[in-house]
Parts: sequence; structure tokens; C-alpha cells
Amino acid sequence: MESHTPFSSGSIYIVIFVTLSTQSLLMISKKTKYALNALVHLAKKFEQGPVLISYISEQENIPQKFLEAILLDLKNAGILASKKGKGGGYYLIKPPEEVNVADVMRLLDGPIALLPCVTYKYYERCEECKDEETCGIRDVFMAVRNETVQILKQNTLASIIGKESVQK
Repeated sequence: MESHTPFSSGSIYIVIFVTLSTQSLLMISKKTKYALNALVHLAKKFEQGPVLISYISEQENIPQKFLEAILLDLKNAGILASKKGKGGGYYLIKPPEEVNVADVMRLLDGPIALLPCVTYKYYERCEECKDEETCGIRDVFMAVRNETVQILKQNTLASIIGKESVQK
């Protein structure tokens, strides 16, 4: 019978696979996806008054407790406001044209870049890099970051609603 240690070749591949599969590259969190769904819902009702959390939760199929935490984060960031009591709920305080996907992603998920040396707000030097200015790997991921951020900034709640209307 063959013995396997955590460092035998078969186990190493499993460890690597598990590690890679849990660090989803270029995939937004459920929190951000739910936030965008809720924000689009609220954008469709912009200037029509507050919307109840329970209604958004039901309409967008988002767990209510999770949605409460998400909306509170968005409120603390100055994107939403809330009203208590009868006729209360959450509402957008910024026009849908001013809320872009990049800002929501950064707020809830942190950096958009795939390497810490290419982020705007969360920069960290790569320890193994001898010269950032001539690093080819950094150059590739800087280009990926720049294109990704540009696309995400161009897409606002208003543009998302516009795309949904065209697709119907």
C-alpha cells in the first residue's frame, strides 16, 4: 500500500487545485452581485420614494439579512439613504448616471486589479520584483486593470437599465 504525505505529488496537485478554485480570479463576490441587483432595482424607482428591504429581497431573490448588511454599506458610502417608519425603506441619493460598477466593486470587494502592485488604492510592492518599471508581468496586469476599470466605470446603473430595456 502506497503512503501519501501532504507533500507527495498527488496531494500537492489537490492543494493547488483547491487553492486556485477558491481564489476566483476576475469574479465578483455574491455581495457585490447582490448590491448591483439591489441598486439597479432602486435606480428603476429613482425619485419615486423609499423601497422596503423585504420588497427588494423578494423581487431580486436576495436573502433579506444579507441584503440589510449590503444596503447599510451602501448607505454608509453615501450612495443610498433610508427613511424609517411608514413609507420607509431605502432609496438612491445619487442619480443612476453617477453610480458606476467600479465604485461599487471597490467599495464591497476591494481592489479590482489582480496584482497588488497595479492597484490604485491598495498598492503593495511585489517582494520578488527587482524593478517595477521594467517588469513585464506587471505591465500585462496593468493593462488588464486599466481596461477592466475603464469598462466598469463606463457602466452605470443608468446604462445597465438601458441595456436591460434593449434586450427585452
